[in-house]
Amino acid sequence: MIRPKKGNRKEEILEAGLEVFSKRGYYNTTTALIAEEAGISQPYVFRFFKTKEELFISALDRAFERILQTFKNVESSPEQLVAKMIEAYEELSVLYPNEIALQVTGISVTEKAIRNAMKKGLSSIRSYTLERFKSAGIKNVEREVTTFLARGILCNISYFLDLPELIDGQIK
Repeated sequence: MIRPKKGNRKEEILEAGLEVFSKRGYYNTTTALIAEEAGISQPYVFRFFKTKEELFISALDRAFERILQTFKNVESSPEQLVAKMIEAYEELSVLYPNEIALQVTGISVTEKAIRNAMKKGLSSIRSYTLERFKSAGIKNVEREVTTFLARGILCNISYFLDLPELIDGQIK
């Protein structure tokens, strides 16, 4: 069913892509499914994204940029910085669960362009976090950043699998 024209179609397609990719993964998603979710024809998807891969990368870029912006918006004393950034990420995960699922999916995709987008996104988060932790005077900064990022990835996997005991140790 075709929806009437409204709003920003590229955004609608991107949101539909996030929804479908998060439920079906990269390899089981087609542009036809994304078009159906967006309420448009499949050829219309290609007016904005040349390929499914390009759409997936755009969605990944959005997810990583949102994480970075969230971390940049954290205001905290140096002593509370790590805890406040974890709290901000947890809130972000609740608000944008499809983006969390997309990151987990992105790790498993073997296409070079998607792997490069994952590397770029994770590297930008690592670089920002490292500089932020250094400027806060956090001791053993390399180890703390690695632990922080590892915990974030574990949170993503825990959320994606609906297995909270990976993080909080409590069985459902």
